[in-house]
Amino acid sequence: MSHPTSNVAPLSADSPASQRERFVSAFGWMLLARTFEDKIAALYRAGKIVGGVYLGRGQEAFSAALGMQLNQAQGDIFSGLIRDQAGRMAFGELLIDSARTYLGSVEGPMRGRDGNIHRGRPRQGMPAMISHLGAMVSVVNGMLIAKRFRGERDVVGGATIGDGGTSTGAFHEGLNQAAIEKLPLVIAVADNQFAYSTPTSQQYACADLADRAIGYGIRGYSIDGTDLETCLETFSEAIARARSGEGPQLVVGKLLRLAGHGEHDDARYIPADMREKPYGADCVPMAQHRILEENWMSEDEIEEQVRITQDRVEEAVAKAQSEPDPNPFRESWHALATKHLAEGTIAMD
Repeated sequence: MSHPTSNVAPLSADSPASQRERFVSAFGWMLLARTFEDKIAALYRAGKIVGGVYLGRGQEAFSAALGMQLNQAQGDIFSGLIRDQAGRMAFGELLIDSARTYLGSVEGPMRGRDGNIHRGRPRQGMPAMISHLGAMVSVVNGMLIAKRFRGERDVVGGATIGDGGTSTGAFHEGLNQAAIEKLPLVIAVADNQFAYSTPTSQQYACADLADRAIGYGIRGYSIDGTDLETCLETFSEAIARARSGEGPQLVVGKLLRLAGHGEHDDARYIPADMREKPYGADCVPMAQHRILEENWMSEDEIEEQVRITQDRVEEAVAKAQSEPDPNPFRESWHALATKHLAEGTIAMD
């Protein structure tokens, strides 16, 4: 049965207290991601990060709202991509794991052997990213089908992607499979207006990417990806529908990438007037303003949270910087899925 694409208005929370708790918690994850990525960007410019650095600036609300509402302990899956630091952390990725991967520490989840965005802990529901161009939809499908075979029914998989990634064959094949199998999948499409430097006007002809949901026979949502409350309420509904057996849910958040494709890119191709449009707003100060407006926290409390967050980031980065790189003469270069290298072991040879 096809479900129409819907523009979802914020739903009412269970209570004012729960609304406050969820919103403030999400803001905490957004602040942590922004603070950490600002630090990583500074390290990159100082020549201390190998490889590229891709920031989620402007996407934190959309990412965190999905990650924090999936349940790692229940067996849910979260597949974050290059701009999902907030969602990764909200789902359960440790700050030290993030720092270790960026800085190439042998103590990190990828043992310093892979690029800083290709990280994860599959046993904890966080698959390592293969590619941001649609490939991870099929990976999450496979994980969900494996759980189905094992009789694990009350689980949901979350997969994120950008607007450019939705133009790939891997995305279409993965979504088609998920729809046919009625998998409990929530796909979050961050429509950030550019696939690297290609504008959306040259990517797709439909009025909204959420319109594509109709063709797959699934439910689609089109929302303001800068509005934290809307993101929280929409992902809450999408996750609940997926968990209850309604099949895949496609959530499209309209926002603007507030940085270049990577820190190597000055984003001069983004017209200045785009930053003045509603989707060009910065979700972090927007969320902070809402918290102050609702008297959910005082300015002093927010300042204290900022200070504590900065201290946490500095501590994690300092620890990762003090740890060794992989030793090419001692390292086992077998796949990390190999028994003696698998998660939970400490074997080095």
